[in-house]
Amino acid sequence: MKKVLKITLIIIAILAIVVAFNYSRLNIISGYSAKNMSSSVFVAGRTVAFTDSTDNNFGPVNIAEDVVDEKQKVATASVYGLMERKAVWRKGLGSVLIDDDYDIKQETPVPNRTKIARMTPYPYGNMKQKDTTFANVDYSKIKNAVNYAFAKEQGEDIKKTRAVLILYKDQIIAEQYADGLNKDSKLLGWSMTKSLVSTMYGVLQYQGKINVWDKAPIDAWKNDERSAITIHNLLQMNSGLEWEEDYSKISDVTKMLFLEKDMTKPQIEKSLVGKPNETWYYSSGTSNLLSGILRKQFKRHQDYLDFPYREFIDKIGMHSMLIEADMVGNYVGSSYSWATPRDWAKFGTLYLHRGDWNGTRIFDDSWVDYITKPTPTSNGRYGAHFWLNDGGFLPDVPKDMYSANGYQGQRVYIIPSKNLVVVRFGLAAGEAIDFNTFLSEICEAIE
Repeated sequence: MKKVLKITLIIIAILAIVVAFNYSRLNIISGYSAKNMSSSVFVAGRTVAFTDSTDNNFGPVNIAEDVVDEKQKVATASVYGLMERKAVWRKGLGSVLIDDDYDIKQETPVPNRTKIARMTPYPYGNMKQKDTTFANVDYSKIKNAVNYAFAKEQGEDIKKTRAVLILYKDQIIAEQYADGLNKDSKLLGWSMTKSLVSTMYGVLQYQGKINVWDKAPIDAWKNDERSAITIHNLLQMNSGLEWEEDYSKISDVTKMLFLEKDMTKPQIEKSLVGKPNETWYYSSGTSNLLSGILRKQFKRHQDYLDFPYREFIDKIGMHSMLIEADMVGNYVGSSYSWATPRDWAKFGTLYLHRGDWNGTRIFDDSWVDYITKPTPTSNGRYGAHFWLNDGGFLPDVPKDMYSANGYQGQRVYIIPSKNLVVVRFGLAAGEAIDFNTFLSEICEAIE
């Protein structure tokens, strides 16, 4: 009996230490768990068990416990009963973390969607592609590259790849999914959403409704040195504004994503720590500020909600795509968009063809030149909300490659010189997967 009591006390002591160490972060931990669970279940249609064992299974998020109310479409998370957070699903707007003042019964505007059944093969329609074999493609190398992305070491899923899709000349030449997922599975793009926001600006620029070279229309900046910041500077993340992009602690980005009602405001409130056009720094706050500026271009909230779907997303058949919104109805342009890998590949295909979608012009040809022009002081790694290989960051991959990148290794690569679009989704990046090896083998397969 004494031994059991001793073990129990030790366990309690350990738990107390864990809670004490993480207490200031519990709001973020439970917020992340609740939001991710709600989106996974109600946006992506996955189970609680699947989400717990895959998406929310890493520390310290895995110390949170989730409860899902299927009827009310609410996910609640807490850490040992502390810091309870709730996330609710809203039709057309996805899931959102809420505070105690939020009325879950309130009516919110819903984006209008248009789904057109096009009787042409993928990617331009809904029909199955014709079987095509390219004589200049080494399919064994393609297979090796895909196998590398999914490779397991000593029985452990190190790379944590969830999906790979490779298109060559608009034709799928490889496609593979992890267990429990398939071509109809919606996956979170995380910061690939930033490239969607950039595209929205490209559409407005093409339509003559905005000029990215204009000063950013922020009233709070009009009478100080921030008045020099342009929309262009924001798109290039080169505004010089202060921002801390650190997901390992309580920082500007974690406070914005898990505590803010209006995510367009935090970056506005920051001071300059550098000079516009001379100080590149990656900032999710900037992307959400751009979402707020975008909203100002429309007289009605409804028009803002409809715009990306009407003029871009549904136009190219990305019907699985959903961009989530914050509590006050702003698209979370930094982080929250869901779609199937095949629809993400359509996004890459649109850029591969420089804004022309099978004869329909979505944005001007010159927009691709704009977003792939290296941001000053980024060492050739960043353009206008797209990542670049201009500086040879991936040394064995063509320098004309550019991409939409997201947390945990979400990628849509566009490689014009090889006529390639490569999509990879996963739950790990960094040292887990060498994208230079992965992409270079694919490129070498195209003669």
